[in-house]
Amino acid sequence: MFVPTADPVREPPIIIVNTVLSMLSVNYPANKLACYVSDDGCSALTYFSLKEASKFAMIWVPFCKKYNVRVRAPFRYFLNPLVSTDDSAFRKDWEMTKREYEKLCRKVEDATGDSHRLDADDDFKAFSNTKPNDHSTIVKVVWENKGGLGDDKEVPHLVYISREKRPKYLHHYKTGAMNFLLRVSGLMTNAPYMLNVDCDMYVNEPDVVRQAMCVFLQNSKNSNHCAFVQFPQNFYDSCTNELAVLQSYLGRGVAGIQGPFYIGSGCFHTRRVMYGLSSDDIEDNGNLSSVATREFLAEDSLVKRYGSSKELVQSVVDALQRKSNPQKSLENLIEEAQQVGHCHYEYQTSWGNFGWLYDSVAEDINTSIGIHLRGWTSSFISPDPPAFVGSTPSLGLEAIVQQRRWSTGAIEVLFNQQSPLSGMFRRKIKFRQRLAYFWALMCIRSIPELVYCLLPAYCLLHNSALFPKGPCLGIIVTLLGMHCLYSLWQFMRLGFSVKSWYVAQSIWRIIATGSWLFSIQDIILKLLGISKIGFIVAKKTMPDKPTQGEDDGPKSDLRKFEFDSSHHFIPGTFILFVNLAALAIFFVGQQRSSCSHGGGGSGLAEACGCILVIMLFLPFLKGLFEHGKYGIPFSTLSKAVFLTVLFVVVSLGI
Repeated sequence: MFVPTADPVREPPIIIVNTVLSMLSVNYPANKLACYVSDDGCSALTYFSLKEASKFAMIWVPFCKKYNVRVRAPFRYFLNPLVSTDDSAFRKDWEMTKREYEKLCRKVEDATGDSHRLDADDDFKAFSNTKPNDHSTIVKVVWENKGGLGDDKEVPHLVYISREKRPKYLHHYKTGAMNFLLRVSGLMTNAPYMLNVDCDMYVNEPDVVRQAMCVFLQNSKNSNHCAFVQFPQNFYDSCTNELAVLQSYLGRGVAGIQGPFYIGSGCFHTRRVMYGLSSDDIEDNGNLSSVATREFLAEDSLVKRYGSSKELVQSVVDALQRKSNPQKSLENLIEEAQQVGHCHYEYQTSWGNFGWLYDSVAEDINTSIGIHLRGWTSSFISPDPPAFVGSTPSLGLEAIVQQRRWSTGAIEVLFNQQSPLSGMFRRKIKFRQRLAYFWALMCIRSIPELVYCLLPAYCLLHNSALFPKGPCLGIIVTLLGMHCLYSLWQFMRLGFSVKSWYVAQSIWRIIATGSWLFSIQDIILKLLGISKIGFIVAKKTMPDKPTQGEDDGPKSDLRKFEFDSSHHFIPGTFILFVNLAALAIFFVGQQRSSCSHGGGGSGLAEACGCILVIMLFLPFLKGLFEHGKYGIPFSTLSKAVFLTVLFVVVSLGI
């Protein structure tokens, strides 16, 4: 079980702790599980939090399994008060467990406020004089399950790792960290299946591992060809209804072709596939074909592909041949694990061409298409209740920056070796599956959307008609109404409200306008060799109290939209001002708007178009009258006003 993190400030350790605790307590034999936390920030605070979490896990895991607790992330479970019960033993255990969790939270909070207290402990010497981008490899066994019986009181292995990073070495961001997880886990436990979750996506369904295993181990002809099992992402906060609808319809639709896309979290992978096997390399009985045996298991080929570590090469051979993993002491493998974490280990090897693929900041979609290109299928499971639940960035810059990274990475895929533009008729990937990956072009629609948002205003100012007159206008109104009703039906079919549908449509347009335009800019600058694309970690948050009705189903209430002086908010503010200015000029009867009902000029239809755009950008309208983080900063307003004046002058022909 892999949990990557990179920044203890933007990804608070208490969130990671809850994710790890939920994974350690799943309903599966503990002797068959191991949890690895990759800390790319090399934080002593994160390691300290995991050490304290491992102590609490000795209480939490048996409690969850004894009473069959459904929500196994403590911060979510203890949000609701204890329901009156006649079971005095349960009440006593519940109160004791809650007290211990509160102690854990206080310890983490105290250490966060005074991190220097950790320096006195010899166990933290490895973190001395380290920087997030300049430190040696650190591998620490936080807890080793030496029982090996798999009973309900055992806690799975818990290992902390942080790969070596140096300023002058390319480390491939999250993708490099995931490949380091792949190598270290192969050395230490070498399980045939791997679960990858983001640090804020806790396990919400205790039987999730069994559900995935049912797909991998089913007795069917195609069971050997399922490379990964993807669960949808579900969230307990912020504006995620649009994403939920997208996953529900797009995820299920693509699952009917060759399988869903890998979306970076909530995914069970097959180790053999991640080591580079194609579907043609596997016989019907699951063994390697004779050709694959010669290609992958030759000694010189193994070293060239996987590196110089003899222990790692042997673990790769065992994994490819489906040999059972012998029980080894994790402590004895730390030195070898540190070796495969050196920043130069991957040089002159094939890492990045298998495992998690490089050449894109969207490692999920890049890796996904690489797997499907090799002929593998994937499966989509959407259980009720959701298998994984997490948090999203606050509505504003954090959400826009995250969307910018996703869309930029998706476009990068179009220009690398996995591009769906090349080899359209390769037989190992279905033609329709390849077409499905063209959703990566979705961010390009931000350009026509920007034009559409400005066209009604331009026509009002220029006194030209955008829409046809008379009965022909009814065709456009009908098409628009059909689209709105259809999207509303999609939302309501999943249990969302009308208000939720409207807010999601509005927020989605805002985030798209503020992120997709700049992602296109990023790609152009990269292709021209002017700049490189960076990886920004999205800020994770925890709620103070549950949102009303969130445990019973989808929710529609949202937090306020937050602004700052970032240039990401200029396009949205500019669009709002242009449409407000056009409406003002139209309704006060300026000379160019006074003849709106005559000879083909603009009129009420164009004005309604402006009003519709303003409704979509309602958070920006509210931001004009707010202060602080909920109000639009003066610097953004001044830039948007300048662009608006320029647009009006050009439109009026002054």
